[in-house]
Amino acid sequence: MPATDRIALFIDGANLYSAARALNVDLDFRKLSDHFGRQGRLIRAYYYTAIVEGEEFSPVRPLVDWLDYNGFTVMTKPVRRFTDAQGNTRTKGNMDVEIAVDMLELAPHLDHVVLFSGDGDFRRLVQSVQAKGVRVTVVSTTKSQPPQISDELRRQADAFIDLSDIMADFSKPKPAISRDR
Repeated sequence: MPATDRIALFIDGANLYSAARALNVDLDFRKLSDHFGRQGRLIRAYYYTAIVEGEEFSPVRPLVDWLDYNGFTVMTKPVRRFTDAQGNTRTKGNMDVEIAVDMLELAPHLDHVVLFSGDGDFRRLVQSVQAKGVRVTVVSTTKSQPPQISDELRRQADAFIDLSDIMADFSKPKPAISRDR
């Protein structure tokens, strides 16, 4: 990436969390932002996640608050609860449309998009952004079981970065779990 590239990060929070969990790492978002900021001019860093409303404690809330205070544009929406055909209660909090709209709106002002997701539904979005002259790098992992990225998305991207190859740059040690009783 040329140092003058205008870059934006689009982080699918749930998808990145799954990839990091599959690799058994915690991410340091300050290091992540700094890393891509050194690659060019970081125009925007978006983080997308659904939040369960009405719960006394949400495990994602401290992260969302930290990101919001540290230069990330945090996009949230409430998780929807529904009952499936078998009578099971399910939750849904997909942020794909929000990511697509924001990426397409910002594309004319960018040279490079970095998408943190392995969701194959983004293949067409990546293709559309590329048609506007923007390079797209996708960050996910193939080195977990199962792989966290769809083959179609990986093939469509201009570049693919395996999270496991760069996690030393912006991961932090997982807290040790004490086995003492």
